[in-house]
Amino acid sequence: MSDNRGASIDFYFDGRVVTGRSGQSVAVALWDAGIRALRRSPVDGAPRAMFCAIGICQECVVTIDGVRRPSCTAVVQPGMRVLSAPELSTGLGR
Repeated sequence: MSDNRGASIDFYFDGRVVTGRSGQSVAVALWDAGIRALRRSPVDGAPRAMFCAIGICQECVVTIDGVRRPSCTAVVQPGMRVLSAPELSTGLGR
């Protein structure tokens, strides 16, 4: 049986090496690695993760190589540096 999952690609999430697959989104690679929480809610601190998986909801926002992006629309690249997003301002004065 052949393995059609694509070539392995190592990248970093919060300083930890994670292995994804060629063509895979960062969100799915992290999910496959058992990493579910990508940021915390600015309202109550609850963990937030991939939700819509098409870049609309912004729940999976992370910082990739210094740029804030939804992880579900970013494709894994060798050596990329992904950081969990800090709490995002709600604009509600909290």
